[in-house]
Amino acid sequence: MSDNFRTTAAVEDYVAREGQEIGVSRWFDMPQSRIDAFADVTEDWFYIHTNPERAAAQTPWGGTIAHGFLTASLLSAMAYDVLPRLEGSTRGVNYGFDRLRFVAPVPVDSRVRGRFTLSQAMTEKPGEVTLHYGVAVEIEGQEIAAGGRPALAADWITRQFYDA
Repeated sequence: MSDNFRTTAAVEDYVAREGQEIGVSRWFDMPQSRIDAFADVTEDWFYIHTNPERAAAQTPWGGTIAHGFLTASLLSAMAYDVLPRLEGSTRGVNYGFDRLRFVAPVPVDSRVRGRFTLSQAMTEKPGEVTLHYGVAVEIEGQEIAAGGRPALAADWITRQFYDA
């Protein structure tokens, strides 16, 4: 876990970063064991994820790929790496997505990381701030800065609450 998770930011200072990249997470490994464990939890054992021999023979990827929802489920851990705690916040919640796309397959044994941009911050009610993040999950060796496509692109919404 990076030191960013342990830092705090004043809400006003953080909101002023609207439109800026907040940070990039560490790399997360995608071994077959993680893909299989996710398949077991979600009961999604489609062969493109769980049968290396068949996936190698019958898909264009040369082997298995991670579930898109597995990649999406890592967003929380990636966010913990880079998003600071907001001063005075008593709790935060995942509010959902305005957009979530699985753009490129994540091959078995690859590594992924998340890039977070604060795209919008809104205070709709006293004691609450809604944060919209542009998130791109990159595959190692196919980084976006080098012209690669992200594995996942999302507009993610979270809320932070402040008690009076």
